[in-house]
Amino acid sequence: MSLHVVIGAGPVGSAVAEQLLAQGEQVRVITRSGSGIDGVEKVAADASDAARLTELTVGAAVIYNCVNPPYDRWVTEWPPIAAAILAAVEANGAVLATCGNLYVYGEVDAPMTESTPMNATGSKGQVRRAMWTDALAAHQAGRVRAFEVRGGDYLGGNSLIGLLVTPNLRKGRTAFVPADLDAPHTWTNVRDVAALLVAGATDERAWGRVWHVPSAPACSVRDLTKIAAAQLGAKPKVRSLPYAVVWVGGLFNPLMKELRETQHQFRKPFILDSSAAEQTFGLKPSSIEDSVALDLQASTAGIRTS
Repeated sequence: MSLHVVIGAGPVGSAVAEQLLAQGEQVRVITRSGSGIDGVEKVAADASDAARLTELTVGAAVIYNCVNPPYDRWVTEWPPIAAAILAAVEANGAVLATCGNLYVYGEVDAPMTESTPMNATGSKGQVRRAMWTDALAAHQAGRVRAFEVRGGDYLGGNSLIGLLVTPNLRKGRTAFVPADLDAPHTWTNVRDVAALLVAGATDERAWGRVWHVPSAPACSVRDLTKIAAAQLGAKPKVRSLPYAVVWVGGLFNPLMKELRETQHQFRKPFILDSSAAEQTFGLKPSSIEDSVALDLQASTAGIRTS
């Protein structure tokens, strides 16, 4: 039994903790509030406090970065958190397993692979790019062992459909989504994210590079809505929210303002190639139907990011 420290208790962090517990590992979960699933050691701490984080991760074999600061505070909150986690990893000789995302690539015109250039021009994409660049530099210098996994938009908690679509379907209302409803889009099950993080943490082949999470074939928002509606026994009523409305809404709503930067992901094809991880680790993605079912379950339970 080894000590595994998971920072963050949102959908991904909780899924990681669940899988580690199932393997018989000792799991410590660190969040600002001290939350976490049953069976883990729960600790309340500020993830940006390097000294405290280093103290709490002494003896850890792996440290999982599953943090997700408030969407409109990434630029200010992510850098000190990332620096503190990297310092703790280096001080304690642990493996760093980071849950990243696709923002680093910016606008693309082909399926994304792990070698797709990180051409993000938006602030959130640049923050995530800097995080991985710093971790990779530390890895290449022999100071740490690190890898990062990146998936599409999540299903299984804190998802786009859980926020904008299914609440309206449950009430018989029309859902309005800031997207081209027919553009193919990759969706990733949070349990598949966790499976890759856990597999890579103890597999040297994973270290020193990025991996894309095994994900089901791309599915449009319209088709995803149909699947969710069928599982709910509801009518799939969904309409596209024009970009102009998103832009104007951003003048009054901080979250809507942040959505401007990522609109390219939903206005044209945004497809992930996860073949490298599938072939290397023998992992297979959950079906889109199972992922939607998990998302409906999570939205009912009110799972949120910590």
